[in-house]
Amino acid sequence: MILINLLPHREAARKRRRDVFNISLAASAILGGLIAGAVFLWYQAAIAGQQGINGALETEIKKLEGQIKDIVGLETEIAALRARQQAVEDLQSDRNLPVHLLTEIVNQMPDGVFISKMTQADQVVTFNGVAQSNERVSELLRNLAGNTPWFTKPELVEIVSGNYALSPRDQRRVSNFVIRVRLVRASEAEKAAAKATAFATGAASAVSAPIGAATAAPK
Repeated sequence: MILINLLPHREAARKRRRDVFNISLAASAILGGLIAGAVFLWYQAAIAGQQGINGALETEIKKLEGQIKDIVGLETEIAALRARQQAVEDLQSDRNLPVHLLTEIVNQMPDGVFISKMTQADQVVTFNGVAQSNERVSELLRNLAGNTPWFTKPELVEIVSGNYALSPRDQRRVSNFVIRVRLVRASEAEKAAAKATAFATGAASAVSAPIGAATAAPK
């Protein structure tokens, strides 16, 4: 017996394929939406976490900035205290500076030179005086430069030839000079004296060592 299907099977198959395609398309859209939502939520969570970290960092930065300001204020106070301490120490050490000044002037003054006027501004001392010759003035400059730790940077400001009357009939040719020199503080002078002593001791030891070796050598 022969069976003949008179139903529109082609249309039914086409409809089934269309339904399967629509279902697959809907499933793909739903799956894509779920994936996009998951990615979006993951990014949102990462952004929220980073924002939390940034907020914590900003809080710590503000704390550190406050601490830095406190440290800067403390350093300023410490510097001011050190400056006041140094000023007090300088005042204490400078009490004897006039004594050292007069003593060193007497010790370093060569023959044929005398001081007629002396002025002091801070640590700078200016001498006005009279010398028998320019060579005497040069000698005084050398003494102030190298023979004493209490004076430094001597400078000849002016030297002018003139006459000095020993008596109404005795006129002498002299050199009127002005010398400016810096008076060294007591602490600086002590350091310079100690350094000079150490250098002299080292030089003496270096000289005596070869002499002793030569003396001990067999003839």
